[in-house]
Amino acid sequence: MELGARFPPCKLGRSFTGWVQRTFQSTQAAAASQNSCAVDDNKATAPVPEDCPVSSYNEWDPLEEVIVGRAENACVPPFSVEVKANTYEKNWEFYQKFGGQSFPRDHLKKAIAEIEEMCNILKMEGVIVKRPEPIDWSVKYKTPDFESTGMYAAMPRDILLVVGNEIIEAPMAWRARFFEYRAYRPVIKDYFHRGAKWTTAPKPTMADELYDQDYPIHSVQDRHKLAAQGKFVTTEFEPCFDAADFIRAGRDIFVQRSQVTNNSGIEWMRRHLAPEYRVHTLSFKDPNPMHIDATLNIIGPGLVLSNPDRPCHQIEFFKKAGWTVIYPPLPLIPDDHPLWMSSKWLSMNVLMLDEKRVMVDANETPIQKMFENLGISTIKVNIRHANSLGGGFHCWTCDIRRRGTLQSYLD
Repeated sequence: MELGARFPPCKLGRSFTGWVQRTFQSTQAAAASQNSCAVDDNKATAPVPEDCPVSSYNEWDPLEEVIVGRAENACVPPFSVEVKANTYEKNWEFYQKFGGQSFPRDHLKKAIAEIEEMCNILKMEGVIVKRPEPIDWSVKYKTPDFESTGMYAAMPRDILLVVGNEIIEAPMAWRARFFEYRAYRPVIKDYFHRGAKWTTAPKPTMADELYDQDYPIHSVQDRHKLAAQGKFVTTEFEPCFDAADFIRAGRDIFVQRSQVTNNSGIEWMRRHLAPEYRVHTLSFKDPNPMHIDATLNIIGPGLVLSNPDRPCHQIEFFKKAGWTVIYPPLPLIPDDHPLWMSSKWLSMNVLMLDEKRVMVDANETPIQKMFENLGISTIKVNIRHANSLGGGFHCWTCDIRRRGTLQSYLD
């Protein structure tokens, strides 16, 4: 990741525990502040401004503002049990060797340049672009339950979910991502001060009990068998989820139980969003479920992309509702291109700018033709090196404002 303005570095030899304590103290202070505000009836009942900067109900209304992630200072996460369960055996040596260190710097430099170009193109398309703060993710930290280094702030889709005028911070499930929210706090606080709702889901301790320490992974066949049995590396010790396991279609929100999202986390979201929103759990023939948007991606009202390699067990639900199910073509990404955290199916991890415009990989000509046959114009951008960090256009972004209203598309 490219160097830039960052938070003040810790002094050599200084325990990072102090940083953790300050973080928890700031959370307590925020709670105290919230309580004091509750006493002030004028503040407590103030309506949301009509010009609230946060408003998004689905994946396809006209995009007006977006957060785009950063590759700067990205670090390989330590090779812990939850990382092992979410990655493929061919990459395990890479994690064992480089865990806690920077991703290859030449590769990062190219990824940074690609994302900068992506931001420029979004701006040219009339979209306001916000970015998280650059942070030194190599700094070690310690909680009462674990020690780790950080990872990155590259994928805002993983940590932030916008539902209406509310930003929900996901609790996450990887220890290397425990403090990832810090990079987004400045921009989220700005949205809050301008009228947005801001919710942080219960933060898990990420103690050993959250993970099956003996999760048996030896082959893809093992993964298929375990997933079919509903067994994942995360237990139900406490709620956890990544925001990218949820995808929105107005009043209906779809989610999968995955390696990073447990049933307790899904239930928390279901209760939190009820009764205005309905949360539906889907499942797939997927040996390594983690984030739904390269498996099932909703690209328009009644229009859904379904990964042919990972069939959805509930796909008839969409068909009976009159939706069109589209199976995207095989991706073209070469076998020798490093994909440390994802599969080639990032080709379908697209970003809709509206119902008739889509941001798609410049190298993926088959899916470009698919969209053009649907009457959707393609905005072609090359982010091959950025793909290596685990995401496509949908992952690298979090849409903050889309011009539209709350509707139901399944009634």
